[in-house]
This record gives sequence, structure tokens and C-alpha cells, in this order.
Amino acid sequence: MAEDAAATGEAEIAMEEKKGGMSGKKLVLVVVLPLLLVSGGGAAAFFMGALDGLLGGGDVAALDPSAPPAAGEGVFFDLQEMLVNLNTGGRKTHYLKISVSLEVGSEKDILQLQRVMPRIVDSFQVYLRELRIEDLHGSAGLQRLREELLLRVNSAAQPTVVRDVLFRQMLVQ
Repeated sequence: MAEDAAATGEAEIAMEEKKGGMSGKKLVLVVVLPLLLVSGGGAAAFFMGALDGLLGGGDVAALDPSAPPAAGEGVFFDLQEMLVNLNTGGRKTHYLKISVSLEVGSEKDILQLQRVMPRIVDSFQVYLRELRIEDLHGSAGLQRLREELLLRVNSAAQPTVVRDVLFRQMLVQ
């Protein structure tokens, strides 16, 4: 009986080979895997910008006015140094001394900023006084601070658009 089962198994294998059909594993290795590798490589090249020349993509900054300015463009305006006490929840008092520069598009934007400077300083002071010392730890904390200050200055200086907030000095004591 065992001999009959072995003979039947061998016969089935011989029939499979005669049909010339591919097994599932061979199909995956020969067809599906190369397709995945080629499509994955193409997607990676597309997202890294390697295909921009072939696909007609040009300089994004030249096409999109809201794109960040190229190096050398823009005008910088230094704000006065600010000293605020941080929210410590009743513990020892900590102070933040900060100096920032604002990047705008032109000299006339600086004149507009000077007109609303009390509003900008007030907005910054209110936000900075609510910060805790833990909020300023690490590069992620500084990036959140930069984003919040940028939102607040743009809100206070409308219709003037401030492109970036740059830290010149920051001291936590």
C-alpha cells in the first residue's frame, strides 16, 4: 500500500512537469518579485526628484509663489530682545531671554511690521509666558516654538506675510 502511494505521488509530479506549468513559488520569484522591485525603484526615483527632468518638472519655487524663497531673497527685521518668566506652576522661577529675526519679502514689509510692532510683541509675550521649561527641550521643542511664533506674527501683521522666524539668541535661566 505504501508503494502504491509513493508511485502515485511520483506520477503526479511527472504529470506536473509534463504540463509545463509553473508552481506558485516559481511564479512569485519569476514574475511578481521583479515587478515589485521595478515599481518600487520607480516610485523612489519619482519622490526623490530624479525623474523631474524626464517628466517635465521644473523649479517648483519658480512656479509656486508660496514656496520658500531661494537663498539670498528676503529681508530680515530684528525684533527687540524679550525677557519673560516661564510658567513654572509655583516652583522656582525660570526666565526666558529670546532674540528673534523675522524674514519678510521686501523693505516695505518692514515698514508695515514697525507699525504693528506693539501687537506683535504683545502676542509673543502672552504666548511665551505660558510656556513651561519642558516645552523648550530639544529640537522638537524649538521647532514648535518657531511654528507658534510664526503663526502669531502672521496673525498680528496681516496683510504682511512673515516667511520665517529665526532665533538669534535664546537663554533659559
